[in-house]
Amino acid sequence: MDPDTESRNLDLIIRNGRIVTASEVLTLGVELGVKNGKIHCIGQSLKAGPETEVVDAQGAYITPGGVDSHVHIQQDNSPTGDTWETGSRSAIAGGNTTVIAFATQKRQEESIWTALEAYHGKATGNSYCDYGFHLILTNPSETVLEAELPRLVNEEGISSIKLYMTYEPMKLGDGDLFNIMMKARSLGITTMIHAENSDMIEQITKRLAKQGNTGTFFHSIARPQLAESEATYRAISLAEVTDAPILLVHMSAPEAVRHVREAQARLLPIHAETCPHYLYLLSDRLRSGPNDFEGAKSICAPPLRHDARDLEAIWMGLAAGTFTVVSSDHAPATFDHPCGKMKGLQMPEDTEGSGGSNGGKSQRARGDFRNVPNGLPGVETRLPLLFDRTFDPARPGGGADDDKIRIPLTRFVEVTSTNPAKLYGLGGRKGSLLPGHDADIVIWHPEEPPLVAVSEADGPPSSSSENEPRGKKKITITKSVLHHRIDYTPFEGIEVRNWPRWVFLRGRRVWDRDGGGVVGEKGDGVFLKRGKSTILTGQMRRTGIGMMKGEQAYWT
Repeated sequence: MDPDTESRNLDLIIRNGRIVTASEVLTLGVELGVKNGKIHCIGQSLKAGPETEVVDAQGAYITPGGVDSHVHIQQDNSPTGDTWETGSRSAIAGGNTTVIAFATQKRQEESIWTALEAYHGKATGNSYCDYGFHLILTNPSETVLEAELPRLVNEEGISSIKLYMTYEPMKLGDGDLFNIMMKARSLGITTMIHAENSDMIEQITKRLAKQGNTGTFFHSIARPQLAESEATYRAISLAEVTDAPILLVHMSAPEAVRHVREAQARLLPIHAETCPHYLYLLSDRLRSGPNDFEGAKSICAPPLRHDARDLEAIWMGLAAGTFTVVSSDHAPATFDHPCGKMKGLQMPEDTEGSGGSNGGKSQRARGDFRNVPNGLPGVETRLPLLFDRTFDPARPGGGADDDKIRIPLTRFVEVTSTNPAKLYGLGGRKGSLLPGHDADIVIWHPEEPPLVAVSEADGPPSSSSENEPRGKKKITITKSVLHHRIDYTPFEGIEVRNWPRWVFLRGRRVWDRDGGGVVGEKGDGVFLKRGKSTILTGQMRRTGIGMMKGEQAYWT
């Protein structure tokens, strides 16, 4: 077929923008051509046919659709959280075209299929964006490990599991972690680990209660950085001895991050994830007066840390490459609801010593952090919050002189789209603006007077208008502008410099900030069967510290 003829058969052309990949920012004038929901070509002066939609990016940045690889949606333990409809709608409005959520095996369940079937039932037909599942494994019986996990990967297309080292209903001991890692290693599964020392937290919590210290702020005292640091080191040790790749989720403690960095320096396949709330928010947010409970809105685990230097250390780890992905850990509960955050105003059944010197009345007035559901809403704000701290390495200056700036745009794309797609078995389909990938595209607002690319005119672009916004357009995050069903945002009042203007899911426009908001439909999203995960950091088959070469072969 003649190239011009083929070009004119394109469904969509996006021109006059700066395409950002995980490695570079392309020059103005490079265009994207989309056909049948896939990126068909990247070139210059692409020719539009009579049915081609042409979008003028007006000099704005163009990035891949976000892949938020850690979201909690419509889980049984969060009855006031987002449904699949509201959570995925919020994801699209924030530039995320793919989310990966959690199906949870309950401790008493002998099989994983009950949880998976139930979760499919919740999601099917209700999502605005494409989606996948992780499995939270709590009862790793021999049948589950030997018979069901292989089917999970090969038949269900689910190539990741999450394990907890804390939370009584879900936590696993080191022996179970060891055995699961061994099986996951052989299957090419990514093992995600919530690393906190459960016993340390339990004992500190009991002692706080005896002193009457159960107000919302004491949640951050009950889960010290050392609890995360110790458990992280232990998880890395288990991964090293089993030769298994792992991902440490939602990391917040600089010392724990140091353990990861040192493991990576030894080429161990240890990946790390952090979240925007550990880059922006401090534990002061948890402080509530004697008759105030607002601090409950910021309770999450691991908790927000105390010092601005902790935030800076996480930013530095992100800039230096220690973190593989940045996810939202969207795990919301409604604030003003007796089964949501307000559950913390109900006294726990075990109140031994909990009145302290203040007595039960004062205790009830200020609430009890032990009863507050953990988690924050954040899927919609993830990309704008990170984009706000980026600079363009391809432009002179590029904004790097701003003291807020921490990472280049290429790194932004890497940790929010490209890396999560590869790590979770979606490489080649999601996370990159390359031919053959799904046409999941985010076009931001232009940040300066628009530049015009030199290209052959094919008539007026269908999305251009003299009245469209030009130049910088800052946005203040408020609950009123978001699309989840939660009655607050922990980022209330924070100003960001940009927001996704248009979002395309497989070539179809689903978000138009200045022209209707969410213009996609519930049910647009499809379940993604994923391949095996890609190791992005380190190598397997390395000899552990103090082990002989080949020593592991005696017991594997």
